[in-house]
Parts: sequence; structure tokens; C-alpha cells
Amino acid sequence: MTELTDLTAVRLLDGYRKGEWSPVEVTRAALERAEAIQPEVNAFVRLTAEDALERARESEERWRRGEPRGLLDGVPVTVKDILLQRGAPTLRGSKAVDPAAGRWDEDAPSVARLREHGAVFLGKTTTPEYGWKGVTDSPLSGVTRNPHDPSRTAGGSSGGSAAAVALGAGPLSLGTDGGGSVRIPASFCGIFALKPTYGRVPLYPASAFGTLAHVGPMTRDAADAALLMDVIGHPDSRDWSALAPPPGSYTEGLAGGVRGLRVAYSPSLGGQVAVQPAVARAVRRAVERLAELGAYVTETDPDLTDPVEAFHTLWFSGAARVTQHLGPHQRELLDPGLREICARGARYSALDYLAAVDVRMDLGRRMGRFHDTYDLLVTPTLPLTAFEAGAEVPKGSGHRRWTGWTPFTYPFNMTQQPAASVPVGADGDGLPIGLQLVAARHRDDLVLRAAHALYEAGAAFAGRPTPSGS
Repeated sequence: MTELTDLTAVRLLDGYRKGEWSPVEVTRAALERAEAIQPEVNAFVRLTAEDALERARESEERWRRGEPRGLLDGVPVTVKDILLQRGAPTLRGSKAVDPAAGRWDEDAPSVARLREHGAVFLGKTTTPEYGWKGVTDSPLSGVTRNPHDPSRTAGGSSGGSAAAVALGAGPLSLGTDGGGSVRIPASFCGIFALKPTYGRVPLYPASAFGTLAHVGPMTRDAADAALLMDVIGHPDSRDWSALAPPPGSYTEGLAGGVRGLRVAYSPSLGGQVAVQPAVARAVRRAVERLAELGAYVTETDPDLTDPVEAFHTLWFSGAARVTQHLGPHQRELLDPGLREICARGARYSALDYLAAVDVRMDLGRRMGRFHDTYDLLVTPTLPLTAFEAGAEVPKGSGHRRWTGWTPFTYPFNMTQQPAASVPVGADGDGLPIGLQLVAARHRDDLVLRAAHALYEAGAAFAGRPTPSGS
């Protein structure tokens, strides 16, 4: 018998059209799965079962009449608790946010588009406080754990969303990515995630982390991500930096394949990154599959030096800004690591910040020139698989902050390029491994096309986790 919680959004919608199952059946199954996994994995801040079932019943009636609303009618979705969702407080993983103080009567642009297209909201997923780090734990909601091994981290900052998708608590989720924050947990949890070109998915309120912060889909596969991008990838008047509408449908563009694409494969960014052998092997096998599918693959490296200090200046300044309004008592409630980077960020001068912007602009210029020659850059998403839960960095790594183990991800937030993580296998412990695809700004379609080709060829996969309580 088909497990409804294992199906993609594309397959669910096909089943609705054919009358194989209903939005109410699917929503009930997703809610049951969410409740079953929550005690062990801790993916949710809250579940909104009553509201979800009401929306599912409305969707069921529309499908019965043959009048579905939009592209996602009746599909269960989850939303990271950084994004506004009407009717529910957005606590951002922080005890310093008073749920009684806000009006909570407005949707973020991406959430509004989901609502317009008939999606069913299951609940809000966990985040580290204000989304500040690459793992998901917070003083408010505790530790979010990896669905493949609960002793390991789910990654972050969209770890709750990744765990929910991986375990079948809804096929679609919205996350936010400031330095790899959808790609990191996607790699650790064995799902697909896309960080779109900056501005492709509008953001409101504007992030204190500025133009490093993106909103992106976290899904079972690239086809679901393309469908979600067709919904959320349109301008909203509340975001002055939003891009114009895309030139066409991302879903329709999936069929192009990779034949003839010029692919640069950089296993370690020119030897700058030490990559675990199992990760290196899995990524290389997937790259070889791209070549078999007709891509012209060259092993080469982009002209990059590690921009981590400039990234820290931008990121820590943003953290200081997002907490600037807090009083002394509220600051005592913060994650100690967040307090530390806020203090550092508050010491930077305007000239320090502008010097970091200069580094960023030069990085963008270099990658722009690189993509004059290559359509896609392929790297590992991360140099390692998931480490112990509850830690910001792997034990014994010598790293001080999460950026020490994410050297492949945050540079492409600085350049605003589209980048995706594709699961391409697992290590000896069954922990997923991700491959990163990067394209020039505005070429989100190429990233999705190449990822879809890997899925179609059977080269994109990760071992399925066993849900708790099943």
C-alpha cells in the first residue's frame, strides 16, 4: 500500500486529480507522522492540526468540484519559524520574543503565495535563535536531531524543516538561507534544497542579515522544488529588492537535461578544504554521472580565497542589529554564542563593514567571470557528514564557529548566486552526503535542471530514515 507520507508534492497532486486520495487523507497522515517524530527529532515549534484539517477540507471540496486553487491545492507544507505566518506567533527560536506582543496578522511574501495556491499549513519548524548558526538548537525549543541518527545534528539553521521533509511530515517546506542554512541541513538529512538567486523569492520583513539572507524550498526532489519556485518566485511590493517575474516556468524547464552544459568540478576549492573520503567519493561518482549524461566536465577551481572574515563582519553585524532593541534582561535569555557574536558585531565600524562589502563585490566579480566559461560549478555541499547533536562545531575539529566546517556554502551567499544541495549517497554510518550545484546569478533554472537530471538518472538519493513511532 502506498504510504502517503512518502510521496512527493507532484505525485500527491496527480493523485488528487485522479481521485486516488484526498487532501484530508494526506493531511491526516502528515500530521500523524509529525506527531510521531516530534518527541525524538524535535522538528516543530508548533503543529496547527485544527487549522490544517480545515484547510484540507476546503481543498477537498474544491477538488471534488474540479476547481483546484492554484498549483499546490491540498499539499501539506511547513514553514520555518523565522517567516511570518498569519495567525501564529513567529518566535524565531528566542525566549526574548514575546508571543503576546505581536499582532501576527500578516504573511511573509512566500507564505502568502502558498496560501493563495491552496497549500495546507501543518505548523512552524524549529530554528536556532534568529537563524544565527549552522545547526538547529535554541534556548526556546532545544535541540533538533538528525532523522537518520538522533544522536547527530540535523544541521541548520533550517534543521526542523529538513527533518520534517525527510521523515514525511509534509513534502514541502520553506527555509531561510544566510550562509548555507537550507543546504547544510539538506545535506545532513538527505533531502533537496535550493538557495535561489537573491531577490528571486521576496522577503519581508527585511532580514537584519541583509542581502545574505535568502528564502528557499526544501523538498523531496528537484521537481518539487521547481513547482514550489513557480509559486513563490514572484515579486511582492513589500520587498523593494525583489526581482521581476521569472521568464518562464521552472517546472517546464526541468526537461532540458545536462547535455552540452559546461560543468566545473572543484573537489576541494583548490586544496583549501579537507573533505572526508566518503564525501569525496560520493560526489565524484555523481559528477561522473553528469559526464555520462552529456555534460562537459572539467576538474578545475574557481578563483576564490576564503572570504570568512568578510562574511563574519557582515554576519556578526547583522546579529548585533537584530538584537539591538533588546534590554538587559532579554539579552540574558539569548543563546551564549549569539550574545558573543553580537558583541563582536557591535564593535565593527562602518569602514569595517564597507571593507567587507568590497571583498564581497570582488568575489562576485570573480564568480561572474568564472561563469563566462562554465555553466555550473559542482562541489561537495559540506566536507563532512552530520556530527553530534547540540554542538556548533564537531568535537576536536578546532573550529570556533560554524563557518569553519561550511566553507563550500557561505561564499555563494556573498555572491547571491543560486546554489542547491542534492543528496548523492551516504557514508558507512548511513549518514547522507550532499553535492552542491552553483550557477551564475539568475540561472536558477540551470541548477534545477541539473539536479533533476541526477534524480532522473538515479544518481540523487539518500537512505530513507525510519520515522520514530512507526
